[in-house]
Amino acid sequence: MSRIMLSSIVYESPPMSTKSKPRYTRMAQLKTAADLQNYLQASGVDLPFDETLLPPDESPFNRPIQLKSGKTIGNSLCILPMEGWDGLPDGRPSDLTRGRWVKFAVSGAKLLFGCEAVAVCHSGKANPNQLVLNADTFPDFVELRQLILEQHRAKFGNTDDLVIGLQLTHSGRFCKPHSHKAFESKILYSHPFLNKRFGMDADYPALTDDEIDQIIEHYVQAAVLAQKAGFDFVDIKHCHGYLGHEFLSAVNRPGKYGGSFENRTRYLRNIVAGIQQAAPGLEMGIRLSAFDFLPFKKGPDEVGIPESADQYFAFGGQSNGLGIDLTETKAVLELVQSLGIQLVCITGGSPYYNPHLMRPALFPPSDGYLPPEEPLLGVKRQIDVTCMLKRAFPELIIIGSGYSYLQEWLPNVAQYVLRTGMADSVGFGRMVLSYPTMPADMVAGRPLTRNLLCRTFSDCTTAPRNGLISGCYPLDPHYKKMPEADQLKAIKEGL
Repeated sequence: MSRIMLSSIVYESPPMSTKSKPRYTRMAQLKTAADLQNYLQASGVDLPFDETLLPPDESPFNRPIQLKSGKTIGNSLCILPMEGWDGLPDGRPSDLTRGRWVKFAVSGAKLLFGCEAVAVCHSGKANPNQLVLNADTFPDFVELRQLILEQHRAKFGNTDDLVIGLQLTHSGRFCKPHSHKAFESKILYSHPFLNKRFGMDADYPALTDDEIDQIIEHYVQAAVLAQKAGFDFVDIKHCHGYLGHEFLSAVNRPGKYGGSFENRTRYLRNIVAGIQQAAPGLEMGIRLSAFDFLPFKKGPDEVGIPESADQYFAFGGQSNGLGIDLTETKAVLELVQSLGIQLVCITGGSPYYNPHLMRPALFPPSDGYLPPEEPLLGVKRQIDVTCMLKRAFPELIIIGSGYSYLQEWLPNVAQYVLRTGMADSVGFGRMVLSYPTMPADMVAGRPLTRNLLCRTFSDCTTAPRNGLISGCYPLDPHYKKMPEADQLKAIKEGL
């Protein structure tokens, strides 16, 4: 049995044969609570869940969250920030972008944690179609927020308890502002695996301290505009291998932005200080990859295997790159709390180099690999890490993620998590693309619509990896009819 230690928690996954592809039971086949419990036990995954869902007036899904600012989040369900790769080249939203934001608005969740990954400058975009917030695009963001308010009010009556954030980002190592294929990376240090994997020589130039200072100023300028547009808070993205996350692992970088913990968090501290001065009263949040592992790659029979390394620093990870150590993660949250930030969304790893950590799935995207572990183990890992951080920082509002793989059993696990205080809010990611009103159904105590449930086919990732817009091609009728659906099918058949 493979074992991953996290404090007193032991994770176990079935031994993996290198001669055959892993076979895991699909969640849709687990029809009863007994089926799920038996499968969890057989798989060695100690994932707790409630067999019975509580009625709405007793459900933790309907529990409001009070912020220190005085704002109230109307329930404990959250929409996580996601990008559609469908904006216009100048950084403005398209009709497809607006359609996705409408889904967020009518979801029934009362916390929209960032809505979308929005670049603070054009050179920091992860793809040519990423949104950018600047003086030119500002009116579009005013309209996007107003669209959310109008749609939410039309469906639920009022918006008094709806809290809307905007995620601000710079894509760092994964910048592709002009081409879906050609990286224009902005890195902090030479990475032993990622430089080579993404086409950079070992001596590829790193950002200078002056260039970093300029990026910080872009964050501050974007935050000022977000406040003027009416957003309740901005999310200073520190996850998934993008620039904010890379700072946390820049132990070998010289100068004021690398090496010591103080230097590696200077980027965050300077952004926060700049926003507090230029946009007083604007709330801030942070989405944090609380742990990281070595990059994984396709091994025998396309099953993911880790890169081989004697020593590797991964933020929130052990030195061998395959274990979890939350010492520095907790230090970051201590800093976050001291800076007056209350909203924290917990995730892990990166979709670019170890997607099974943050997006457990049976079916990998085109640049991914078959799961190296029972995907439910990945779900449990994120839930347990989130719980440990919530217990360590009870005054922070902690939002969990990584639940999509649970599918019809998401409400049962989420209820247990919220009922027992393992997190304050449960986040919904790409599953709202196929089933946007799932949170509303959960809050109202309605049965789930099973044929709308995301089955983790990963088309929403395979499409943008190949230059197409993101969407739920298997289940969303609108995307099924688009010409991109035929292009995606051809791409998958050719792999």
